[in-house]
Amino acid sequence: MRILGLDYGDSRIGVAVSDPLGWTANGLDTVKAKNGFNKAVDEIAEICAKYQPEKVVVGYPKNMDGSSGERIEKTESFIKALLVRNPELDIVRWDERLTSVAAHRTMREIGINTRKKGKGVVDCIAAELILQAYLDSIR
Repeated sequence: MRILGLDYGDSRIGVAVSDPLGWTANGLDTVKAKNGFNKAVDEIAEICAKYQPEKVVVGYPKNMDGSSGERIEKTESFIKALLVRNPELDIVRWDERLTSVAAHRTMREIGINTRKKGKGVVDCIAAELILQAYLDSIR
């Protein structure tokens, strides 16, 4: 029972995958979204084909007050494109508020320089945090 976690952004998409038992999230990769929306969707579809996830958890960027904003519209467009490519996917929208902040904090705590390593690592860790929060909620 693998589950995929995605942190969608305009420039990059952080990707994480659960272990086969669905207990722990592991950062997998970062897909460059700024090289083309359709190309990014194709890369995510290839990752889905490889790992055969039971579900895909997509970080849902609500505003701090819980309202919807422009980021949710962009994320919904991404989800729709992903479903056109893979209609069988079971997509879960997961509140991702403050995951990037937590990812930066995690990197600092383990001694990774956030400026030198770049944003890709942050996006991958954010995807891992989104997925782990979901996995913890279903246990």
